[in-house]
Amino acid sequence: MEFFLVGFQGIQYLRILLFSLLLVIFCGTLCGNLLIITLVSTSRILHTPMYFFISQLSISDILLISDIVPNLLYIILNDGGVITFINCLTQCFFFLNTEAFECLLLTVMSYDRYVAICNPLRYTSIMTSTRCVTLVIIFWLLGAVFGLTYIAPLSRLKFCRQNNIDHVFCDVLPLLELTCSDTFIIQVQVYVLSIPFVIIPSIIIVISYVKIIRAILRIPTNISRQKAFSTCSSHLIVVSIFFFSLLGVYVFSKNGQTPDINKTLSLIYTVFTPLVNPIIYSFRNKDMKKAAQEVIQKHISTIILA
Repeated sequence: MEFFLVGFQGIQYLRILLFSLLLVIFCGTLCGNLLIITLVSTSRILHTPMYFFISQLSISDILLISDIVPNLLYIILNDGGVITFINCLTQCFFFLNTEAFECLLLTVMSYDRYVAICNPLRYTSIMTSTRCVTLVIIFWLLGAVFGLTYIAPLSRLKFCRQNNIDHVFCDVLPLLELTCSDTFIIQVQVYVLSIPFVIIPSIIIVISYVKIIRAILRIPTNISRQKAFSTCSSHLIVVSIFFFSLLGVYVFSKNGQTPDINKTLSLIYTVFTPLVNPIIYSFRNKDMKKAAQEVIQKHISTIILA
């Protein structure tokens, strides 16, 4: 009926240090992503497909970190924590939903950059507002289906071994280690579903950026070349961090890999990446800076006139 999440066991002052660090990251992530959502929804210069996708990425990051971090903070502070079976499956569902959505969204974002740089004359006809909204809705639905395909068989498993989950949150693979039921079908499912949600998106992203780099290298002037590369470098950094850590845990993990390594890799794509996204997409983006300045000036003018 319940599990004990082990989290990071260690000396108390180290746990307090980790707790403080994660609390700062959590607050910073919420503020940064809420800022992006606000700017994209209020500033006209950000009403483009690229910034629409970035705002959706921020929504996904907020859902992800809100699903993982609050309970993780409790676990670290108390040197472990109890979670009910229902709450464990709920946390696992929202985690799988947001991760699957983010995989698909990052893929279409790379395609968006490919069209913008390699086929700019057809960009507005290909990346229409209706098409972008439709894609996002489909991605959210596919993410929900992806989560349910795991939760349904997990809910029918029998857990007759120890109830200690040596992880930082409820995930599929740590749960499978505790069951006494046959897990062959679910393990096959992990690898099969990684093909459309991880492997194929990774291939599409690689192909897109190979073509983007080739197109950029053909640009004659250095200034134009740097400007073209700056529009997609931010996305490339985010994609690299996210997919390498994800592949390390679910696709290329080995039996000899220690739980601490898995925990660290899991924190990268569940805690670190949502923090990095707003930093990269805002501080390294001129349009975001301009929109923020306009919003600040508008509020200052309103206060002065009031």
